[in-house]
Amino acid sequence: MNYLRTYDIKFLKGVGPKRAELLKKELGITSGYDLVRHYPTHYLDRSKIYTIRELSDDMPYVQLRGRFVSFNTIGEGAKMRLVGLFSDGSATLEVVWFRRIKAIRDSLNTGVEYILFGKPSSYMGIKQMSHPEIDTPSSVAAMHPVRGVYPLTERLRNANISSRSFATWISTLLASRPNIADPLPRSVIADNRLMPLRQALNEIHNPTDPEQLRLAKLRLKFDELIYIQADMLRRANRRKSQSLGHRLTRVGEIFNRFYRECLPFDLTDAQKRVIKEIRADVNTGRQMNRLVQGDVGSGKTLVALMSMLLAVDNGLQTCLMAPTEILATQHFETISSMVAPLGLKVDLLTGSTPSRHRREIHEGLADGSLSILIGTHAVIEDTVQFKKLGMVVIDEQHRFGVAQRAKLWNKNDIPPHVLVMTATPIPRTLAMTVYGDLDVSVIDQLPPGRKPVETLLRYDEQRQQVYRAVFGQLRLGRQIYIVYPLIEENEKLDLRSLQEGYEIVRQTFKDYKVAFVHGRMKPAEKDYQMGLFASHQADILVATTVIEVGVNVPNASVMIIENAERFGLSQLHQLRGRVGRGADQSYCILMSKYKIAATTRKRLELMTQTSDGFIIAEADMQMRGPGDIEGTMQSGIPFDLHIANLASDGQIIQLARNAAEKLLDSDPTLSAPENNLFARELAAASRGNQDWSKIS
Repeated sequence: MNYLRTYDIKFLKGVGPKRAELLKKELGITSGYDLVRHYPTHYLDRSKIYTIRELSDDMPYVQLRGRFVSFNTIGEGAKMRLVGLFSDGSATLEVVWFRRIKAIRDSLNTGVEYILFGKPSSYMGIKQMSHPEIDTPSSVAAMHPVRGVYPLTERLRNANISSRSFATWISTLLASRPNIADPLPRSVIADNRLMPLRQALNEIHNPTDPEQLRLAKLRLKFDELIYIQADMLRRANRRKSQSLGHRLTRVGEIFNRFYRECLPFDLTDAQKRVIKEIRADVNTGRQMNRLVQGDVGSGKTLVALMSMLLAVDNGLQTCLMAPTEILATQHFETISSMVAPLGLKVDLLTGSTPSRHRREIHEGLADGSLSILIGTHAVIEDTVQFKKLGMVVIDEQHRFGVAQRAKLWNKNDIPPHVLVMTATPIPRTLAMTVYGDLDVSVIDQLPPGRKPVETLLRYDEQRQQVYRAVFGQLRLGRQIYIVYPLIEENEKLDLRSLQEGYEIVRQTFKDYKVAFVHGRMKPAEKDYQMGLFASHQADILVATTVIEVGVNVPNASVMIIENAERFGLSQLHQLRGRVGRGADQSYCILMSKYKIAATTRKRLELMTQTSDGFIIAEADMQMRGPGDIEGTMQSGIPFDLHIANLASDGQIIQLARNAAEKLLDSDPTLSAPENNLFARELAAASRGNQDWSKIS
């Protein structure tokens, strides 16, 4: 593959410098390696010939065999088009061209037999085909019957670069390299029954049958995924072997007193399991890097606090960083009240902390008297220096850039243990790929006494019924969230805007105080409005998804989500998690139009059937694809996926993970001769990729 990586495609027959530059701009293709990895999106069978009489507008690409009867040029200038009348004996068809009219007219003749390949349509009752591929019967007979359809852009089409162009170039390139060295070790190929690379490349571009195509896809997906897994595992191994950490051997008075005297409720078995995993990590003398996943309300903060107390018992300071001031304040209020009987000094540092208080915090950190610091981005400022930082907890870590998180790394000679928390359940396959270099813990139980939120799907026609139920909750002294997807009216999307909704809510519930918050507000105004709701000075909070994370109001019992059909499943689940935080029965009402797509209705109905965030996350990724979930682009995937899909290739991800583990267990440095090509390919794949694993 090294030859293909260094081969400049401008030297390939049929490409040349101008087309090479266009391919670079449009698709990022510069080398032979890029070209052979530009895979077809689907395939067309060129073995069947249709008659014009059989054609209908809903048919896909088809082949016709016949002769042109006449050609006419219609219009002038930019509106000029060429129309050819094509007959196969059963009927006639208009063939229309809007570009390259002179060149096409000069290349075609009446009375000569041609094969047309294109998408049939009709205009004013006349059957048509625009810009078809045109061949002679002899050239089609020489073609492979199954043709790949390659991703193209409009600029490439206008430059007369087609799927056939890619097929020709790739065939020429592969024919020039009959022996492509396979970088996968023979043991990996044999253990996983993989097709050889050279054969897989031939089959993906020119499949001989469906089974061979399936095996080719398996091999090429496996290739992409094993490099990701090997890269992640090498980072994790390097961190575990090289990154010294504070050894927290002492479980002392502070931890034990908290456990005996301060716990608000018994720990769940899941919380106990995760705390044991953390204790095992921090007792090794190596730095901990652990991701804790837990659904909304599962008790992640309590687990984090008890982990921080372990560090305090061992004479170290701790820090918890949250993405918003309101969330940091809530953590501060919760933690400081829980540890008050222990006499620990806890403080809060945010952007709005006054200068005098900020100086006191700096002094407490410097002399070691401040044990627990909670804050926002303010804690990573250069002026914030700890005497002995032992553990860092990062809440909702995807809200922070990796470079920001990295600043915490440099606040100590010995790196602090890092505990990352997220309330967004991450699908297993994505966690293996994006967070493959972290140890992962899952809190998959809710504390006893929590009542599941009842989720209801209601349509606009049922709005008055919903409002009557809301009045009932308000009379009981409860509070209500109403979430809208937009801030201002957008006529293209028939959605209720936040501003319009705010006015409707104020008029409908005029005896109740309504707060109003969205992401475009200045932070101080946003915090003021959210503070009104948190302190129950407001009964209803009308908001955008800015309240998805960070608002903890146990008295809020109803979440109404307007235009719920416009939200993803994981986002709906996060919004639902804002209610059900107290002892009262809570409700999430998904408001939607009645006329929605079947797949959309399926998404909304799933929300009413389960409150399990992991089931929802898996379903969301299956329906929408992995996209940029949880900051994927930040987390260091070595290279773009051209054929593997994190949403649907879970089994192959697991195969690749197992193979990478086995390979690195037997040869951690990949220095064995049989692994030489794999090591070189891995280095090429991950070149230039910053290793953020230590602070992920």
